[in-house]
Amino acid sequence: MELWRQCTHWLIQCRVLPPSHRVTWDGAQVCELAQALRDGVLLCQLLNNLLPHAINLREVNLRPQMSQFLCLKNIRTFLSTCYEKFGLKRSELFEAFDLFDVQDFGKVIYTLSALSWTPIAQNKGIMPFPTEESVGDEDIYSGLSDQIDDTVEEDEDLYDCVENEEAEGDEVYEDLMRSEPVPMPHFMKPLQRFLKPQDVEIIFINIEDLLRVHTHFLKEMKEALANPGASTLYQVFIKYKERFLIYGRYCSQVESASKHLDRVATAREDVQMKLEECSQRANNGRFTLRDLLMVPMQRVLKYHLLLQELVKHTQDAMEKDNLRLALDAMRDLAQCVNEVKRDNETLRQITNFQLSIENLDQSLAHYGRPKIDGELKITSVERRSKMDRYAFLLDKALLICKRRGDTYDLKDFVNLHSFQVRDDSSGERDNKKWTHMFLLIEDQGAQGYELFFKTRELKKKWMEQFEMAISNIYPENATANGHDFQMFSFEETTSCKACQMLLRGTFYQGYRCQRCRAPAHKECLGRVPPCGRHGQDYSGTMKKDKPHRRAQDKKRNELGLPKMEVCQEYYGLPPPPGAIGPFLRLNPGDIVELTKAEAEQNWWEGRNISTNEVGWFPCNRVKPYVHGPPQDLSVHLWYAGPMERAGAESILTNRSDGTFLVRQRVKDAAEFAISIKYNVEVKHIKIMTAEGLYRITEKKAFRGLTELVEFYQQNSLKDCFKSLDTTLQFPFKEPERRAINKPSAGSIKIFGTAKARYDFCARDRSELSLKEGDIVKILNKKGQQGWWRGEIYGRIGWFPSNYVEEDYSEYC
Repeated sequence: MELWRQCTHWLIQCRVLPPSHRVTWDGAQVCELAQALRDGVLLCQLLNNLLPHAINLREVNLRPQMSQFLCLKNIRTFLSTCYEKFGLKRSELFEAFDLFDVQDFGKVIYTLSALSWTPIAQNKGIMPFPTEESVGDEDIYSGLSDQIDDTVEEDEDLYDCVENEEAEGDEVYEDLMRSEPVPMPHFMKPLQRFLKPQDVEIIFINIEDLLRVHTHFLKEMKEALANPGASTLYQVFIKYKERFLIYGRYCSQVESASKHLDRVATAREDVQMKLEECSQRANNGRFTLRDLLMVPMQRVLKYHLLLQELVKHTQDAMEKDNLRLALDAMRDLAQCVNEVKRDNETLRQITNFQLSIENLDQSLAHYGRPKIDGELKITSVERRSKMDRYAFLLDKALLICKRRGDTYDLKDFVNLHSFQVRDDSSGERDNKKWTHMFLLIEDQGAQGYELFFKTRELKKKWMEQFEMAISNIYPENATANGHDFQMFSFEETTSCKACQMLLRGTFYQGYRCQRCRAPAHKECLGRVPPCGRHGQDYSGTMKKDKPHRRAQDKKRNELGLPKMEVCQEYYGLPPPPGAIGPFLRLNPGDIVELTKAEAEQNWWEGRNISTNEVGWFPCNRVKPYVHGPPQDLSVHLWYAGPMERAGAESILTNRSDGTFLVRQRVKDAAEFAISIKYNVEVKHIKIMTAEGLYRITEKKAFRGLTELVEFYQQNSLKDCFKSLDTTLQFPFKEPERRAINKPSAGSIKIFGTAKARYDFCARDRSELSLKEGDIVKILNKKGQQGWWRGEIYGRIGWFPSNYVEEDYSEYC
């Protein structure tokens, strides 16, 4: 048996890999084992399984999402623990990049074999490996780095084997919920005589404030329960929602408090003895102070579960509606508390970045949440040769660094406010690394970068995160109703002006209008009431400009200005000389209407008919435009010929989401429309024709219908219609069996469905955007507190659990 398969069986015996993991299937390849171990999470759990508490899992990033920085940190934690606690020699350890880049996976297997033979591992009664002469498998490790997918989604079943330390002792906490509210009388007061004031403050945080609020809450709840039918119970929860926000600070600091308590008790024997004495007096030694410190957090996060049960078992319609109001309030509170904890973890991650980057003289926390990091190659206006770099992308900035061992030397800090992303696939070669590129261009064209990636999939992942970051800076509806919304960090917990729900987290929780200071979620910007302090029409210049632009267009058409066809792309590099004006973005096939052109000059000015943009470009990027012969559309599986809307609807109604057709409009044979099945409905999109071009939006035009369809088969329609987040997936003439592109039955476990109660706007590619009324398949409830993983319209990601109402009909 190959050595890697023996290693797999050993990992299963160590309860690190589930017995049914795909690496055990017939036909499994060694690259699947490498992929499972690459982020270092399972390796750290392995050491804890062999030696309990060998690694504090709170120091391990359990969801690194293939961030190179975080994965390498996990791997190095594993390697240092192998050396310090398991006695492995330095020569027996692999290098971090041997695993992450799979440069030498054979050495990784060798290290795990050495670990399996240590006394600590053998004391667990698990047979080490190799136990038999292994088949020579050195050859299969070569070339593994080319097979590894840097964009693979996390395998949720894999992480079921990883303990979540926060979940330890849930049954204990259930018992404690019925005991004393907080550890005040039996612990805090006696310990004040033994501890320094700063130690008391760190360990007990704001527990005195919690006690006061909790005491009043219990009193009012008992009074409500004493009334017939407990009809006013819901009002108590709604009233205390705002007061319970003080739990946010407690929950975000309780882990640090527990660690500090452990350090103090270890360093001072008198404190340890006093703790044991207090525990004995309080509950006969059943619960320690460390246990009791977790009670307030567990309590506040379970109120919504209690109310959920009350709603399910309440028959009276009015009482049920009232309890739902209380349930919404407590769900919102729990989500807010969880996000405070989550943001504190994010801030720790940002701090790790900050400490690893030299020459960085500003706080990264001012630039939003981390999006992605990793290796790339880069060129700039100043340096045209490709440079190896390591980049960190945050919401508002890109840090371009040079890696020096475990640290990074900052080379360039790019503020994304003035930059745009443009795709460029002209030089891509599927079988050649580092040919996959897109451009990062300053709005004025003075500065720009070409970013090169190892694979097309990695480029796509980075582009998505760049687009998400720029969307966070300039969100849709940022100027709706006269507002001027910008990302903002609120010091105090704040409610959204539109939906009245809390803004979640501790930094950049949402958006604030620069004029009237109204706070809002990203998804709620379009629903905030009109700005109270604008005094003029802030609807933007675009609306006022349109009539003027139409007049200009009409004038141009009357003048008959010459048209050119783009033969080579241009994205601002090199920039136009001097200050003659902005550059004009060009894609092959675009049609440009010349406005200024001298035969002896190298730079011309024109209007790109596809985008309506005006600017300067090198004259050698275009050629004279010649009208081609009409296209034969009947050869395409998507073309339906002349057809009314009703005919399209009858064809598509019973087809899969994403099935589409292009039809000639019966009333006007020169016009066309797209009909597509989406979200159980058939939608119709008019194709506009002008100047020999086809378009469904003013932003982009195409020379023919075929080019238009091919573009939207690869790019989502949401850029034109925000509620239509789909590509043109399945031509209607394809058999339905081919159109269904879903995982085989049983390949994805589904834990029921839920209906979206509110809109939710994803902040990065790991999250799932929702629209009110969407039906979501629930794939996982265990990953992150307050967040579920789901699937909708083929998209998979995380979303706040309090934004959906679970469908219990399947279980009743």
